[in-house]
This record gives sequence, C-alpha cells and structure tokens, in this order.
Amino acid sequence: MANDLLSSESTPGATNAAAYSVSELAGALKRTLETTYDHVRLRGEISKVTRHASGHVYLTIKDDKAAIDGVIWKGNVSRLQAQPEHGLEVIVTGKITTFPASSKYQIVIEAMEVAGIGALLAQLDRLKKKLHAEGLFDPARKKPLPYAPRTIGVITSPTGAVIRDILHRIRDRWPCRVIVWPVIVQGDAAAPQVIGALRGFHTDPALPRPDVIIVARGGGSVEDLWAFNSEDLARAVAASTIPVISAVGHETDTTLIDYVSDRRAPTPTGAAEMATPVLGELRAFTADLERRRQGTMARLLETRRERVALLARTLPKPLDLIHTAQQRLDFVAHRLDGGLRQNLNLHQTAYARLSGRFAPALLEREVQLKRTHLGQLAARLDLAVGRRVTLATSHARLPELTNRMSEALNRTVRRSGERLPELSKRLSEAFARDLRQRQERLQRLEQLRVSLNPDRPLDLGFARVNRPDGVLIKSPAGVANGEALILTFKGDQTLDVIAGSGGTPPPARATPKPAPSRPKPPAPDQGSLF
Repeated sequence: MANDLLSSESTPGATNAAAYSVSELAGALKRTLETTYDHVRLRGEISKVTRHASGHVYLTIKDDKAAIDGVIWKGNVSRLQAQPEHGLEVIVTGKITTFPASSKYQIVIEAMEVAGIGALLAQLDRLKKKLHAEGLFDPARKKPLPYAPRTIGVITSPTGAVIRDILHRIRDRWPCRVIVWPVIVQGDAAAPQVIGALRGFHTDPALPRPDVIIVARGGGSVEDLWAFNSEDLARAVAASTIPVISAVGHETDTTLIDYVSDRRAPTPTGAAEMATPVLGELRAFTADLERRRQGTMARLLETRRERVALLARTLPKPLDLIHTAQQRLDFVAHRLDGGLRQNLNLHQTAYARLSGRFAPALLEREVQLKRTHLGQLAARLDLAVGRRVTLATSHARLPELTNRMSEALNRTVRRSGERLPELSKRLSEAFARDLRQRQERLQRLEQLRVSLNPDRPLDLGFARVNRPDGVLIKSPAGVANGEALILTFKGDQTLDVIAGSGGTPPPARATPKPAPSRPKPPAPDQGSLF
C-alpha cells in the first residue's frame, strides 16, 4: 500500500485538487451561467420551431455565424407579444441556462417582440395569408348590418375623443341604447380584453344582446395598433354571431380585424354612421311613401269612378222605363174610353135600325134583351173603369216593377250568355254535318253524271253510229244498204263507212271533233251622242 502511494506521488503531473463528478460540474456551470446571464436580450432569426404536446415551445435563434437553442415554457407562450414563427426576426428576453443531459446551453425566453416594423409587417402578411386560406376573409360569410338597431355595443377606451364622437353621432342620427364595454386599446393586454368584451356581449345575461358591435380606436403607429392584428382577436371577431364593425385607426390604417369583420369603417364616426340610419331621412321617406300611397288610392278611386260612370251610361235609366210604361198606360186608357163609346154608339145605331122591323111584342122582348145586354155592357164598363183606377193606383208600384223587370232582363241576358257556348258548339256541329251531307250528295251526283255520260261506252271499246246529219242509229232495221254512216270512237275520233255494201269502203279518216265555238260576247253599248 505504501509502495502504491509512493509511486502515485512520484508520478509526473500529480495534483492535490479534488475531482468533480459530471453532475457536479454540470450543476456548477449551470449556476455560473444563470448567475452571470440571468437577464439577457438577444436578437436573431427564429428557426426550427417545435410545439410540444406538453405546451412548451422549443426553437433555435441564429444569426449568420452562430445559433443558440431556446425554450418557452407553456405558461409564457400566451403572454408573448409576438408568437414564434420560422424566419421571424425577434428580440427575446430571458436567462441563459444549461441542459445537463446533453451538455448544451440554452436561453429560457420570458418575452419576445418583433425586431423592427418590417418584420412586423412580414409577420402580419403571413398571418393574413393563413387566415385567408381558411376562408375568414370570404365576403359570403359576412353578416348584413341591421337597418334600425335598438341596441349598439361599443368596445373601446372609456376615455378619449373616440367614445364621445361615437355617442354624439349616434344621438344626432338615431337615438338608441348604447352599451360601452371599456377596454384598453394598446399594449399586450388589449387583445385579450377586446376578446373578453366580444364574448361578454354574447354570453353575459345581465346585458341586453346588442344588434351590432363597434370595435373602435383612434389612430396611431403600427406598434400602437398591433394589438388588433392578433390572430386570436381576428378569430373571435370571425366567430361572432353579432355583426361587427371595425373602426380602428384612421382611413389609411389597416389592421387584421378589418378583414374579418362584417364591415370596416374609415373612422369611429363613420362606424356610427354605418350602424344607424338618419331619423330625419327615415321620416321624410315615410312621408313620401304616405304621399305616394294617397296619390295611388286617389287615382284608383278616380279610375273606379270613371268605370262606374261608363257602365252606368250603358244601362237604361229607370225614369225612362217608368215614363215609357206610363205613356203606354195612358195610351191604352185613352183608347179604352173611345172604344167603349164607339161600341155603345154602334149598338145604339143597330138598335134604332132594327127596332122598326119588329112587332111590339117582339120589340118589347128585343128591348128587354138589349136592356139586358146594355146592363152587361154597363157592368163591363164599370169593370173597365175599375181597372183603370187600379192601373192609376199601380203607378206607385212602377219602381218596384221596373226593378223586377231589370232583374228579369239581367237574368235573361245571363242565361243567354251561358247558352252561347252551347249554341256555338251546336252551330259548328250543324254546319259540319250539313257540309258533309252536301259533299256526299255532290259525290252521288258526280257518280250519276259519270254513269249517264253517253261517251262512257266509248272508253270500253264501243263505237257510236250516227248518220251524217247527226241522227243516232239505235237499231240496224232503219239502215239501208249503201247508206253512209259515221262511227265515233274514244277521243272523238270518227270513221266514215257504207252500210251493207260489198264494195270497197271509202278510206277511213279520223276527223277530230271540232271544238265547240264559244259565243262571241256582244259589243259593248257605247250609247248615243245625241
């Protein structure tokens, strides 16, 4: 044992320093780095971003010459001003530490911000492309604004000119209920507060549900408005079931929620004008509609009045009907008086003429008969006078009779109009039936004419025999030997022959039948010059 100690002490390079274990050395290095570099601001470009299932984010920050690994614990990920993305240039704040298991040093990131406006805009452009690819910018998903809202929700800072301008503009145009949800509009806490306000308007039972929501902020730099470029805020605005108007910044300022909101206003005052109609214009429009309605009703009544007047001119006047009936009654009554007197005079004359022809007894009996007849006539006269009185009293019933006559006339016209289609159909059928009968009769007459045609046997090969003077030969008994005859064949061709002759007949000649000469029309009468 002693020899071993002597040999070890005599070994060149021997030292009395204690040896570290690997864990001890790793822990010492870790404490040294964390003590020396406990607060470091580091600038570089992000690469190799890995989001672990545990919620931690692992990445690498590099420049053109070196690289360092970094880690963001899950409790700090949601609080970062800028989310880590590949290729983004950032400035991170944290502490340097080591990972003893792999002998590496790394930075534990506690804060992250984009390095420069150009990088911010590049990050915003990538986020725009991402949301656009998801369809959040599609105009088809945007909701229409209500025409006359009863309640308007405003998400903005409770102090400043923005809320005063919005309230003043709404009060002037369309007085309605306005609910202001106060939030901060700048910094890291602005986006979460706006998201909470949006969700509160949807879910808070203590508040009436607004018809439209205005998210408003005044103008500022890109950094001042950066809270409204949050991806979470954009998704919250897109998921809102209440129409949202974005009024962030001035007309030249554009943020991410301008693309996903249902309407973008150039200014907060413009948002108030978009959300509300003008009460005075609405009243004027309503008054104009009322004026147009009254004019339309007046024109309609005038048109109906003219139509009624036109129809009234086509109907007979009741007074004309009454006057015509009265005139006819007067005429009949006048004739009745004259007829009775004339009848009485005729009977008296006949009585005077016949009274001398009878004996006294017969005359007495005839007188008695005449008196009886005269009594009957007197009774008839009384009846006639009574009827005249009855007719005179019936003048009061003439309007009723006229109405009944008009109703009967209307019924007759209506029944006649109902029978018109049937009569038209029967007329058409009768006309067609008569036409068929006439066609059949014409065909029978044509057949009879063809059967009685004297030239029809010629078409069958027969010939007609005539003397030169045109007399038809019906029997050979009346033909003498040597008598000249004419045979007529089909086509009006003739042949001269000699009857009963043994000699040679004269040469046959086909003589066409001369065409019947048309009578020459008479010369027109020129009249006389004298």
